[in-house]
Amino acid sequence: MTLSVYSPERYMKEAFRQAQMAYEIGEVPVGAVVVAQNRIIARAHNQVELLNDPTAHAEILAITAAAEFLGNKYLEDCTMYVTLEPCIMCAGALSWAQIDTIYYGASDEKKGFTLIGKNILHPKTKINTGIMADECQQLLKDFFRNLRE
Repeated sequence: MTLSVYSPERYMKEAFRQAQMAYEIGEVPVGAVVVAQNRIIARAHNQVELLNDPTAHAEILAITAAAEFLGNKYLEDCTMYVTLEPCIMCAGALSWAQIDTIYYGASDEKKGFTLIGKNILHPKTKINTGIMADECQQLLKDFFRNLRE
């Protein structure tokens, strides 16, 4: 299968590479990228342990980098690709940033924002799920299995 230059799969693969980087440094393997005008403008992965900061989730770091790149706190014409369903904190930040679209891979049945409903996001935000869900879920399972061993 050939990927389109601007396909959601292409961008999710980059988010997955970010998650793998987190895995390699002992962070929960979640990665995110922000795309504007078919161009990746921000990349991030979890850095909670590295920064000793419970808010250093991939999504938050990617929002900050994208806002800095754009010189604007609003990400209205941007899309985020993230390997795991955002938590409530990250969904709130995405709402405040007024992100246009979110794609996420694996669902998070314990801490994902959909537990309290999709109303936490900005009303105009579009949500797409399931891209590379199996790969994203497996990376998380491997991480937590290795952590327990």
